[in-house]
Amino acid sequence: MKCTKEMMLVYAVSDSGMNKHMPFLDVVEAVLRNGATIFQLREKHLDEEDFVKEALEVQKLCQKYHVPLIINDDVSVAMRIGADGVHVGQDDMDAREVRKLVGDEMIIGTSCHNRQEALQAEQDGADYLGCGAVFVTSTKDDVTPLSKETLVDITANVHIPVVAIGGIQEDNIMQLAGSGVDGVAVVSALFASDDPAEATKRIRKLVLEMKGEEK
Repeated sequence: MKCTKEMMLVYAVSDSGMNKHMPFLDVVEAVLRNGATIFQLREKHLDEEDFVKEALEVQKLCQKYHVPLIINDDVSVAMRIGADGVHVGQDDMDAREVRKLVGDEMIIGTSCHNRQEALQAEQDGADYLGCGAVFVTSTKDDVTPLSKETLVDITANVHIPVVAIGGIQEDNIMQLAGSGVDGVAVVSALFASDDPAEATKRIRKLVLEMKGEEK
């Protein structure tokens, strides 16, 4: 599957334990149905078999709504279910090694925090970059927020799509205007929302405004 900038618009990153009002798969479907353009399944606390079981259920929903499914960190799970892609961090396998395992068809995303890491990831064959944390976030400990200047430096020097991640909420999306990012990756703004469907619609509208594509 070819990775496009349009895919990055609303990059939903899951947290299955975050919503206390709705079953996880109901939240997933609400997000997919209402404007998510790519979906990352992230499970830090499941063993591989349970991760595969959940991933297959999420994959059915992603296919129903024609939204690419990215598996966070776990190349083995991504390969087992035939996911559309896999996302790896700086402490994981680099994109070059991942590509050897998954072949040419799978999308590879890489986390980066500065221009040097971004250029290296692009050189190694990453299809897109996740850059952050752009704001203080509760999902990552001991992370210094990435400055807007650094974000601009990254987007101006790579030729692959860039998505901003980290602490992104409805009230700070517009602060990313002019940064050159192709979209935002959101976790709690969707998965902790009392109404994930409406939250997804609002975030999509805000991202389009931030990019100057909707007034």
